[in-house]
Amino acid sequence: MNLAFLNGLGLAGIVRGAALPVAILLLVVLMVVPIPAAMLDFFFILNITISLAVLMVALNAQKPLDFSAFPTVLLFATLFRLSLNVASTRVVLVHGHEGESAAGRVIEAFGTFLIGGDYVVGLFVFSILVIINLIVVTKGAGRVSEVSARFTLDALPGKQMAIDADLNAGLITPDEAKARRIEVSTEADFYGSMDGSSKFVKGDAIAGLLILAANIIGGLILGPVSHGMTIGDAAHNYVLLAIGDALVAQIPSLMLSIAAAAIVTRVTSSLDLAGQIGGQFASARTWTPVACILFLLGVMPGMPHAVILPAAAIAGYAAWRLRESARRVPPPPVEPAAPVDLSKISWDEVADTIQVNIDIGYGLVPLVDERRGSPLTGRITGVRRQLSKELGFVVPQVRVRDDINLAPYSYRIVVGGVVLGEDTVSPDEMLALNTGQAFGKLNGKAAKDPTFGLDAIWITPGDADAATGAGYLVVDPGTVIATHLNHILSQNSADLLGPDEVQNLLDGLKERAANLVASLSPAPLPLTTLTQVLKGLLAEGIALKEFRRIAAAIAVAAQRTLDAEELIEAIRPELGALIIQRLCGVREPLRVMTLEGQLEGLLGQAVRSDPSRRHTIEPDLGRRIVDALQQAAQPLINEAKPFALVVQPAIRLAIRKLVKSCLPDTPVMSFFEVPEDKSVEVVAVIGAPGALAA
Repeated sequence: MNLAFLNGLGLAGIVRGAALPVAILLLVVLMVVPIPAAMLDFFFILNITISLAVLMVALNAQKPLDFSAFPTVLLFATLFRLSLNVASTRVVLVHGHEGESAAGRVIEAFGTFLIGGDYVVGLFVFSILVIINLIVVTKGAGRVSEVSARFTLDALPGKQMAIDADLNAGLITPDEAKARRIEVSTEADFYGSMDGSSKFVKGDAIAGLLILAANIIGGLILGPVSHGMTIGDAAHNYVLLAIGDALVAQIPSLMLSIAAAAIVTRVTSSLDLAGQIGGQFASARTWTPVACILFLLGVMPGMPHAVILPAAAIAGYAAWRLRESARRVPPPPVEPAAPVDLSKISWDEVADTIQVNIDIGYGLVPLVDERRGSPLTGRITGVRRQLSKELGFVVPQVRVRDDINLAPYSYRIVVGGVVLGEDTVSPDEMLALNTGQAFGKLNGKAAKDPTFGLDAIWITPGDADAATGAGYLVVDPGTVIATHLNHILSQNSADLLGPDEVQNLLDGLKERAANLVASLSPAPLPLTTLTQVLKGLLAEGIALKEFRRIAAAIAVAAQRTLDAEELIEAIRPELGALIIQRLCGVREPLRVMTLEGQLEGLLGQAVRSDPSRRHTIEPDLGRRIVDALQQAAQPLINEAKPFALVVQPAIRLAIRKLVKSCLPDTPVMSFFEVPEDKSVEVVAVIGAPGALAA
């Protein structure tokens, strides 16, 4: 049964793939091979059916790209109709002397019933149809297609840049950006194709005129010459059949022209064309003036009262029904508010479940106003998404709230109830940052970048281009606050991790490595201890993206100790490659600073003699070590060259606590954490106590 089903699928695919080549071959056969009148009737009805189907699809499309195959469909429909013109011309000229039914029932019906058998009337009717199709519908649709294609192609670079900006800001994912790029490219291709395919319809209308003239002239020549007919009989037979043939082809052509015009004049909406038009006309304020004006026209002397007054009544009735429908729309149900007991205090009034908050003054409220696009909210979402990818866990939600106690243009970043950053921004200006490559002076208010402390100037949006040309980095106020937030959350990522986040990490890892999770938690390592270990890693800049590798190292180390600090020191050698990959490339040497041997021995002796394990260093010695480290590190910091401080394992934690305040971004590593195959470049050696004193 399955084999038969698969064979059926293969056969269906072959038939579907062969359909288009067979259709093209059929078009060639219609142009070359004579066909009987009965088969010609079938193809005429098929042509009308295809045109109606194309028109219905165009009217029901919600947006132009929903019928993206329309240009190609229009090409093949036009070729099919022209092939029928060739086939019908052959039949008319060969058998026209036999009578009105010689070319089939369809041409006979269009030549006798629709125009009453009078070929003079038929000529005028056909001329009017050609004028409507060629001059009104086709010309207008062609102009709209040309303008739409031009504006779409002109807007293409801007749309691509907008997609890149949203992707860089974190507002969309890479998959969403890829889908939007494909949609933009398809839209440009579609309107470009529509601009060219509108020429098919125009050429089809002109071809109809020429084919009609050829049929009439050929019939007037063949009738008297080949069949001995009089000029009057030849004109009656051949001209009537030629006009019937032309009308059979012109009506489907007119429907395709209407479909093309409907497609290119569509505005993207969630409704189809009928729903869009109906919704915009469904207003009592539209039909009430119409009813009044028609009524005034109907009561004027000499007007056809029997026609105008019923139309006024219908318009008035429509206005009344629309007004009544608007009145009957029920308001949304409002639940009665429960009575408030002022004597009770709920936990919601004293507990704040949001871990990260941004408090803003009332002057910065426009940055989160939905009517202005909420620029700050979008930037914050991008920061959370990017940080979550870098840290390896979902960063908690950030709440923005206004605080009347703050200055109008001030903001404050609060993490876990502690204020970690605050500054002021100008909501209607741009911040021009001097990254060291700027030249010239700008008019504006001098400031400092709250994140990196760079010199900056608040300028008007109109001066942004000039500032960019002068080498400044220009950012908007929302980006300033979001960058500051990103910096603070990166430095305090350990405060964002709790037992719930760790449990989520374990649950995610359990789907891929169930045995590893079972060997790690809850035995032998409780969730609280595991949380302390991971928070310690985050505090030293080790992200949790490679959580499986980290968990495996913890599971092995937990067999020897369950102390959080000892676990961190035990697993760090296993994570050395993760630590140094953000300091240098694969082929670059690792720049390191070290301590002189005598100084390391002195510090090691002090650490071993500390039973409290506080790892404290004598204050004066610690101050001199910090001064020496800062002096040696300053040239590397100025050149933006990352480096690490490498010391003996016994004193690593003590040195880390010492330099955390002055060099927070500098990793302190033990010798065991540097991979054996990694080349090292020693950039400075911090001397012995005597040298430090000097």
